Amino acid sequence: MRFMMMVRIDENAAPEGGPSPELMEEMGKLIEKMTKAGVLLDTAGLRPTSEATRVHWDHGKESVIDGPFTETKEVIGGYAIVQAKSKDEAVEWAKRFVRIHGDDWEITSEVRQIEEPEG
Repeated sequence: MRFMMMVRIDENAAPEGGPSPELMEEMGKLIEKMTKAGVLLDTAGLRPTSEATRVHWDHGKESVIDGPFTETKEVIGGYAIVQAKSKDEAVEWAKRFVRIHGDDWEITSEVRQIEEPEG
């Protein structure tokens, strides 16, 4: 089963300067462990919403809005796609990821199973 872990953060509450070199080193170690375990299929961080554009469709009307999106407190800051035997296993990997952020971050990882094509 494949799962997507969407990393949610509050851009306005993130530590200044983003992840520290120590945090990046710990993330690198975890990514290496997940890769060696055959779990990690893809992962990346996302650029800030100030550089984003939203395309919205509402009952036949399209709108395009450039960031930043001040009405949004929590945004997707990154993602990982994992191959796991169960949702419980995927959640355990997500727990490991959020724990390495320490006390300076407020971070949520939403774990959702990816719909697989039938057939």
